[in-house]
Amino acid sequence: MTRRIALTVLALVTVLLVLAVVPLGVLLTQREETSFRSTAEASAGTLASAAEEHLSDHKPDTDMRELLDETQDEGGCAAVFDAAGQVVARTSCSTATDDGTRSLVAAALAHPHTTAHRSGDTLTVATPIGDSADKVGVAVLVKSADPLDDRIAVVWGWLALIGVVGLVLGTVVSVRLARWVGRPLQSVDAAARRLGEGALDVRAPADSGPEEVRRLAATFNTMAARTEALVHGHRAVTADVSHQLRTPLTALRLRLDLLAADAEGEDAVELAGAQEEIARLSRLVDGLLAAARAENAVPRPVPVRLDDVVAERIAAWDPVAAERRVELSSHCPGRPTVFVGAGDLEQLLDNLLANALDAVPGGGRIRVEAAPAAAAFGPGTELRVIDDGPGMSPEARATAFRRFGNPEARGTGLGLAIVHRLATANGGTARLEDTDGGGLTVVLELPAVPRGQVQEPGRPPQPTG
Repeated sequence: MTRRIALTVLALVTVLLVLAVVPLGVLLTQREETSFRSTAEASAGTLASAAEEHLSDHKPDTDMRELLDETQDEGGCAAVFDAAGQVVARTSCSTATDDGTRSLVAAALAHPHTTAHRSGDTLTVATPIGDSADKVGVAVLVKSADPLDDRIAVVWGWLALIGVVGLVLGTVVSVRLARWVGRPLQSVDAAARRLGEGALDVRAPADSGPEEVRRLAATFNTMAARTEALVHGHRAVTADVSHQLRTPLTALRLRLDLLAADAEGEDAVELAGAQEEIARLSRLVDGLLAAARAENAVPRPVPVRLDDVVAERIAAWDPVAAERRVELSSHCPGRPTVFVGAGDLEQLLDNLLANALDAVPGGGRIRVEAAPAAAAFGPGTELRVIDDGPGMSPEARATAFRRFGNPEARGTGLGLAIVHRLATANGGTARLEDTDGGGLTVVLELPAVPRGQVQEPGRPPQPTG
């Protein structure tokens, strides 16, 4: 943004300078040319007057000769022609009498006005001598245009200097203006990004920049403070509920265990049922706490080798699967790398494998597969957890990702809700499909490592540029 503001102001200053300097330069150039031509015509007119006294009044040519000598001393050339076009007098240089001036002499004799012509670096002026009705000759003056060109160059040089100075000042002003506006906005942007990453105590500086930007920063800080209070309050409630529920549940379980040790008959059966209920309540509390942590989590993605994590979790769950006579297997070709928060992929797989093991009967199979994601999702990897259990009805699949939304759930009903929250928080998707031949397939689409970042699994991505 800073660069765009600076370039915009600089472009505006450049346009204004061009519109002001170029027309002024053209005007001053025309003025210099007009002044130079007028001076030359005046000198030629003076020479013509002196020549008329000699040609018409037959006075001595002293004045005419003096003017010719002065012209020569000034670096010019001059000549006086009679009515027949013959040279009467001239300076030592022959420029005023060469073939190029003959046409001007003829034009001056035919017309009652002075004729001027610029050719290269010289200006030639031909002035009729005598009355318009009775011309007795022509005075020709040839002057070098180098002084004119030098003055024009000086004019354009000063204008160029003024333009450069104006451009430099415009650049300085535009950069300072852009920074004055852009830096506070960048600070607000950085604070918003950090807030989105979970730094709830971050605040944006509200003491610099334009008034509108300061108001924006103040509004952001108010929002951040309220968000921090809400999140901290929610976390405090979660922690309090965890403490208040776990302690009495643990105490109740210990008392039931003591009673069950001496119970017999129907009392033992009732106590065993009570112990199962206590265990279910403990699992429910643990699930609620895990769901709350998943909802409050703000992942900071890092590159993670999917095949390594899948192999690790398969190995961890294999004893449980073997005890329940369920076959666990995986297939992750190409050693894919996904871009998710540290530990999130492990939690996703643990919840999915736990759900699948609860659903699949003895002798069943659970398979974990990985493949490139569909083109509609973008660059990434598709992770599938496939089981051949009883599956889900369409009604149950429609609400399976909500907390306690699956009426057919055998566990706490929170596993798939945690999976959906973690997948979407990492920029992925989660959906349920029927398994060919019966069962349920959970499909996760996880993002790939963005371009321009080093793919070092387990470490934060580093820009390559």
